[in-house]
Amino acid sequence: MPKTDVEKEIDESSEIDLTSQVSLNTASISDSNKPPIWMWFSVAGLILIALLVIFVLPVLVNRYQLPLEPRIDISQIQQASSIDSATATREISPFEQAQRARQRKEAQDVLAELLRLQSELEQLEVASWAILEFESALETAGLGDSSYREQNFARATETYTEGLAELQVILSSVETVFQNSLRQAEDAFGRKDAVTAIDEFTLAVLLDPSSEDAQIGLKRALVLDQVLTLTDLAEQLVEDNALEEAKRVYEEVVSLDSYNESARQNIDQVTQLILEADFSRIMSRGYELLQIGDAEQAIIQFESASSLGVSEEQAMAAIRQAENEIANAEITVIRGDIVSSESQENWHNAVTHYDRVLEIDSNIVFAVEGRDYASKRAQLNDLLENAIDGPDRFYEDDVFQQTLDIYYTGREVEKQRGGPVLSGQLDQLEQLLETSQIPIEIQFASDNLTDVTILRVTNLGLFENTSVQLKPGRYVAQGKRIGYRETRTEFVVGFGQTPNIVNVLCNERIVPTSR
Repeated sequence: MPKTDVEKEIDESSEIDLTSQVSLNTASISDSNKPPIWMWFSVAGLILIALLVIFVLPVLVNRYQLPLEPRIDISQIQQASSIDSATATREISPFEQAQRARQRKEAQDVLAELLRLQSELEQLEVASWAILEFESALETAGLGDSSYREQNFARATETYTEGLAELQVILSSVETVFQNSLRQAEDAFGRKDAVTAIDEFTLAVLLDPSSEDAQIGLKRALVLDQVLTLTDLAEQLVEDNALEEAKRVYEEVVSLDSYNESARQNIDQVTQLILEADFSRIMSRGYELLQIGDAEQAIIQFESASSLGVSEEQAMAAIRQAENEIANAEITVIRGDIVSSESQENWHNAVTHYDRVLEIDSNIVFAVEGRDYASKRAQLNDLLENAIDGPDRFYEDDVFQQTLDIYYTGREVEKQRGGPVLSGQLDQLEQLLETSQIPIEIQFASDNLTDVTILRVTNLGLFENTSVQLKPGRYVAQGKRIGYRETRTEFVVGFGQTPNIVNVLCNERIVPTSR
């Protein structure tokens, strides 16, 4: 394999060092007529080393070729090395040789750093974003090769340093190039230019693999054309009112580009349109049912529409309307029951029906007012019935007066809104009141030993026979006698129950108990 200039120099350096050592040893030998034997062994060792340097070292060094130096034929290198070594042995002093070796080392160090930067920039595909600057830097570095071949290592170092500086400038511009590339990629993406966006995002990812924006941008740019096609399709589907299909397409867009906020918003909008369409359909069905009189099924539809969360107030208003229609229909039926009960003067039933109406709507005026009147009539009816059923107490002045007030109240009501039931009750009560004030003579019999009292009326005392004028009613005659058990006798005056005689006497002796 041909050797590079640097490899040539390594061989030349080895030969020059060997020649120098041989020259110095020869001079030492000439100064002494009897050189020591170890000197000969040293010379032999140096010759052996020289042979190793010439024939073995090139094979080892061949792996470290410098890419900026052209290869030449190895035979030419060996010939040149022999000539240069001989010339160096004759013309270059050991000190100069050492200086050259140091300068060569400096040139090689700079060149190694230059090659490292070259490799790093090539990995960043510098040819795609700074080809002119990169080629210029390599050209500058190439000029250093000429100086290196001429063994002008100082000049080579200087030239290599200039090339290295140019490469460093290029490398330092990576962040700026990255930002520009990212900005141009985003602009291209915004213009829906997928090709440019992919190229620029790819470069941005190459320049800064840790950039999340660049990675996300590249991922989105790779599917941009497909996303745009699907988006156009979805928009057309929306126009055609194929909302479910449009939503599915937008969801496919999001599955391709999870960062597509526009598609997510469109999904929300289409979802809302679907809900609104469902709402309108369900509400229409509800109104159809309401129109044919099936309010209960209409309410079910309206409640279903309300659960969608769309125009909930409208759905609730429809529910109220349907409920009102149901209520009105029910109230109409109940009102018929009320009219029937009132016409029959069954005021308790009327009150019950009014309560049913008020349970539906407590603010219905006719029910509020009607219940008040019906409850008063029911109360009057109860008072009249109780009075008619209990005339046996009319003889008591306070009971008679209360009943008389009830009678007059009933007559006033009769004038305003009377009926046959009320009139019959009043006529019957009137007769009872009149007859209750006509006294009837009642005969009493006793044993003249019993003290007789008509409770709440008068004390008759002791007698065998006596009579008392009593108004119709229910009475209790009480008899008391010392040593005998008290007795009570109930009797009714009038009402067809007047007794011929009332016997009141105590005849059951009380037997003392033994202690």
